[in-house]
This record gives sequence, C-alpha cells and structure tokens, in this order.
Amino acid sequence: MSTPSLAALPIRRLTPRDLNACADLSEDRGWPREEHKWGFLLTAGKGYGMDDPDGGLVAACVVTEYGSWGRPDLGAVGMVLVAGRHARKGVGRRLMRHVLTAHGTTPLTLHATPNGLPLYEELGFKVTGRAEMIRGRFVPGGPESGVATRAATAEDLPAILRLDEEVFGTDRTPLVTRLPAFSDQLRVAEDDGRITGYAAAWPNMETHVVGPLIARDTEAAQALLASLAAHTDRPLRTDIDVRHEELLAWAKQRGLASVAFNAVMTYGITDLPGDWTRRFAPLTVAAG
Repeated sequence: MSTPSLAALPIRRLTPRDLNACADLSEDRGWPREEHKWGFLLTAGKGYGMDDPDGGLVAACVVTEYGSWGRPDLGAVGMVLVAGRHARKGVGRRLMRHVLTAHGTTPLTLHATPNGLPLYEELGFKVTGRAEMIRGRFVPGGPESGVATRAATAEDLPAILRLDEEVFGTDRTPLVTRLPAFSDQLRVAEDDGRITGYAAAWPNMETHVVGPLIARDTEAAQALLASLAAHTDRPLRTDIDVRHEELLAWAKQRGLASVAFNAVMTYGITDLPGDWTRRFAPLTVAAG
C-alpha cells in the first residue's frame, strides 16, 4: 500500500487528546514540549493538524478566537509547527491557507519569528508591531512603587473581565476565566479599591511566563511584575510590546535580558483593537 502524499493528507481539528502528539511535534523542532501550554490552547482554542501515516503529526497550529460566540472579532494564530522531516515541502503554507479559509472574514493576528515572516507576508499578513522577549532572574531594587498589588480573588473576576475587554477591544471571557487554573499566580493592581491592572505568571518548563500584563500605566506594570517576581523562585520570561520602552529598560535593569524579537502581524485589519498603551504583554504569543 503506497503512502499518501503530503498534499493528500486531510487537515482535521485537534482536541486535548492530541496533547502528547503536539508536544512531540514541539520537541521534534527543538522547542520545549510545553505540555501545560498546549493543554491550555487545545482547550481554549481550535487546533488544526495533519496526521502522519507513520505516526504522530505532520503539522499543527491553534487559533484562539475572541468576541461573540459564533461571530468572533479576532482570531490569534499560534504554535504553527511542521515536523522536521516534512519541512520546506509546502506543508505550513497549506495548513495556514486552511486556517484562512476556515475562519473566513474573521481578522487574524500572530507573532512571527524571522523564519516564519516570509510565509505570513506571502499569505497577506502585515507587520503592525514588534514584541521583545526578555528573560532572567528578577533582582529587586530601586525605589518602591506606590501602586498597591495583591493576589486576585474570585470576586475580582468580573472587574478583571471588564478591564480586559477594554484593553484588548474584544471579549476574551473563555481565555481569562481559565487563568486561575492555568496560572500559578494571578495578581491585581488597585487604586482606591478599583482594579487598574492585572497580571498572571504561569509555569513553562523552568520559567514563569508573565502574561497577560495589563496596567493603567508603566508604574502599575512595574509593580505587578515586581510582585509576581517576589512570589516565585523561577526565572521570569515575558514578551513586551516594544513601544513600552520605559518598562523594557526598567526590566533589564532588574536582571531580565533580551532574548528575541517577534513581529506582530495582522490579517484583515490594519491594527489590533483595544488600547495598546495599557497592554504590556500577551498571555502568550500563541494566543494574544
């Protein structure tokens, strides 16, 4: 029996049952397995993949949609991976074309590495921004911020959801309501009893990833980042919008170093909705 060609392999929806296969695919490409993140994305988003007749996955990606049920305002594309043995054979292009067709008129966004950028540009995505990944052990120091922070409670969730929708410009309830279970820390910034920012730290291999990071201003963002660092013994990693130069400079003074830059790209819209001035870091570059 002949092995079907890559072009003939069907693209199917992935489910949480595919978690191990997705983690294997990450490992195949030299990425960390990131099982915790894969599990979150396969539950909160829509996974797409192609089965390899020899076992495992040929390729995979996830799209996390935001907005009204059945009428999303935005889809975030992430974890686009092709097995090494099938690289440079048009598989990634075919998978992304399937995503574009499946999501119709829904605008899309993604964070592109330098390697992925040419393909996404070919498909019609436009660069609308940049994010800088920083990583390291946070070193406390300098004057204390006057911004009050504390651990979030269940009673804070409605206010967090309202703030998140304001800042991201769309309803992200399915994502945000999963944060308490997904993250090791969820903290809020307060001013006179009103929540002015929130941030989470979630485990990813040996680090804690900080995201989302939403704050009224840079001072509040600094206070949230420092408060998360104070409650972990792991190195921190986060992806900061490069327009937030003051926060990036401060974080580097506190021990976090630049690791990489990603291009923020959009398809079907000229820019991301919401208020970028209060949006410092995404939950993950794979989901916005």
